[in-house]
Amino acid sequence: MKAFYEIQARDLTPESLRSAMDSRGYALIRGLLPLDAVSTVLGDVTEVLSSAGWLIDGHDPVERRANPSAACGDPDPRFKKVYQRVFNLESFHALPHHPALRAVMEMLSGDIVLVHPKPIGRLIFPHCERLVTHAHQDYEFMGGDPEFFTVWIPFHDCPVEVGPLQILEGSHRFGIQPHQREGLHVPEIPAGSEIGSGWAGGPVYAGDVLIFHSLTVHAAAPNLSHQLRLSLDCRFQDARRVLHPSNLVFAGESGKSWEKTYAGWRSDKLKYYWKILPLTLKPTKADLIQLAETAETPEARARYFRMVSQID
Repeated sequence: MKAFYEIQARDLTPESLRSAMDSRGYALIRGLLPLDAVSTVLGDVTEVLSSAGWLIDGHDPVERRANPSAACGDPDPRFKKVYQRVFNLESFHALPHHPALRAVMEMLSGDIVLVHPKPIGRLIFPHCERLVTHAHQDYEFMGGDPEFFTVWIPFHDCPVEVGPLQILEGSHRFGIQPHQREGLHVPEIPAGSEIGSGWAGGPVYAGDVLIFHSLTVHAAAPNLSHQLRLSLDCRFQDARRVLHPSNLVFAGESGKSWEKTYAGWRSDKLKYYWKILPLTLKPTKADLIQLAETAETPEARARYFRMVSQID
């Protein structure tokens, strides 16, 4: 496996970033985020995990020493309960809006950037093969316009044994690649069928960000350490491009809502920030209303109804 293509934050230019994205489908930006911004989120997240019994007693929670007996992952109900507490953290949502990251994403997406409001936390126990994320493209899950970008941010130094992401260079140039769904909780590209010019990987450190195109194939290395791997995925796009409404609302049956997410926040600054942007939803609200009446299954109709009820 080749080493990541990397750019030091101090050397980054719009030209070097676009060149890397066009040719490789990704760029690892070293030292973009200040360590205090990342460590704030790490402290908040590990406080939640410690109180949930996921960490070994007698160690500083930020060491992330995993309690093997607590190992779990999506879609386990006990995982979902703890994950929701992490998702509700104000610092968790604030990190993708950091000015240093926003400035970089404006180089790719233009001056009207939409930060997708539902970042995804990765809370990965060690030595759990079933929890490893295999090769896939983010567009498969997000829909909308494929011209968006994912940013992967570890909350701590992530050497290879902790399981950082790996990137299939050049894979974004081959369009949507076939994903296997049957029998899987998360669709993935069958091993060996991925198309690209070779896998790249290596350590990623606190303050680094890994940026890649929605069609870039990527996967996680296994976590072979004794620590949890904690990171965040967030998506960015030109706000004028088409957006699937599922990226703004909670379509599942969990009872999640933005009101519940925001309940403990101290500031109103980032609440509903996307509502002032010139978004174009596809399907539109009218489309969703029709789908809520005509979708083939009761489950699908209920899902579309929940989306409609949250759009405004």
